[in-house]
Amino acid sequence: MNRRTSFAGTLLAAALLAAGCTGSGGASKGADAKAPDDPAKVSGTIKVLTQRTDLVQDGTMKKYAAEFNKTYPKVQVEFEAVTDYEGEVKIRMNTENYGDVLMIPAVIKKGDYPKFFASLGTAAERSRKYRFTDFTAVGGKVYGQSPIGVTPGFVYNKRVWKDAGITDWPTTPAAFVDDLRAIKARTKAVPYYTNFKDKWPLTSWTSANGSPSCDTGATTALADGDPWADGADLRVADTLLYDVVHDGLAEKDPTTTNWEGSKPRLAKGDIATMWLGSWAITQFRAAAEQAGTDPDDIGFMPFPVQVGGRFCAVVAPDYNQAVNVHSAHKEAARAWIDWFTDRSGYADDNLTLSPVKGAPLPDVLKPYQDAGVRFIELDDTDGATVKAIDNQSEVGIYAPDYRQNLVDLARGARKGSLDDFFKDLGKRWTEAAGTVGSGS
Repeated sequence: MNRRTSFAGTLLAAALLAAGCTGSGGASKGADAKAPDDPAKVSGTIKVLTQRTDLVQDGTMKKYAAEFNKTYPKVQVEFEAVTDYEGEVKIRMNTENYGDVLMIPAVIKKGDYPKFFASLGTAAERSRKYRFTDFTAVGGKVYGQSPIGVTPGFVYNKRVWKDAGITDWPTTPAAFVDDLRAIKARTKAVPYYTNFKDKWPLTSWTSANGSPSCDTGATTALADGDPWADGADLRVADTLLYDVVHDGLAEKDPTTTNWEGSKPRLAKGDIATMWLGSWAITQFRAAAEQAGTDPDDIGFMPFPVQVGGRFCAVVAPDYNQAVNVHSAHKEAARAWIDWFTDRSGYADDNLTLSPVKGAPLPDVLKPYQDAGVRFIELDDTDGATVKAIDNQSEVGIYAPDYRQNLVDLARGARKGSLDDFFKDLGKRWTEAAGTVGSGS
């Protein structure tokens, strides 16, 4: 799965499904995966399911396991890479055979985590050391841990933007559009690339939620109101995407885009800008090296809105690793999760944020630090309700369809006005919210 480390982010992006999932996990509900006291005494063979097919195929995961064995010599780690991770694992979870360690599929309702996963400890305990604990906390216990944190933003070619005479990050959506106009007028680059055909990159726009308002309660706002009301974060983000496409600042034919092909094109300066996430930077820098261009040309900028004179960037977990509640080697599985999170270097290797509180930012985000960008974490208490509303409304804020419709509307391939488009989304959303209880 070379396109990204998940599709969270999920940003965010992993939340593709909201239906329930049944299984035989109830018999072991409430089990704990305790951290081992003595690494030398931990033993067993554990299977780790992963969506990172690329890292399994190129031997990177084996290298991590070899390092792990220097601390836990009696634990054998086997990896199973799953290409259609969400689709396949949700089926396997109807049995007890879904590995010893796995990434929590988006299909699993948060309230059902104790049926399928062993607890990693209390929320109070883990929140002292780790970020994102509330994303997998149920009944005061935590059931998953992401090894990385990601933040959304624009991946851009700094050389192209400089050639267009732009030296500062735009601070408003209108200024961003003006900058893209300058790129179109003064360079040969496509100012913005939608990745429309591959669909999934369009879902990244939902991860802008929280940035325009700099509001840690942005997820709660989705559960409580109309996400496309005037001034709402998703309306701000979706309007920007619409304006970019409507003003002819994206590729001529979105139906012919190609994700893999877009990476070397941006690296070489044929494309100027894409909205993705910090997870993508390593891939674009690698593409630059392969293309013989300067990897340092790859930059990353926040959403073009400031609150109190500062940009805000949402930080969120990627896929969360969990221990199968049925695993016969829960202690070894827990050891792997703790080691992979704390000591593997996986976050550094992917130029992402460490989930360990107080860890330094990756070098690629030093410009954020220098610019005083404020990092915020969204309260996910109402995350399950948002997913339930999304499912009931059939809007699909974590799926690509509605933004494909938005792009089609902007380029004239779909009839209607932007206001009517937003009104329809808001009507469907708020009507669904009236039928969904907080326990969903």
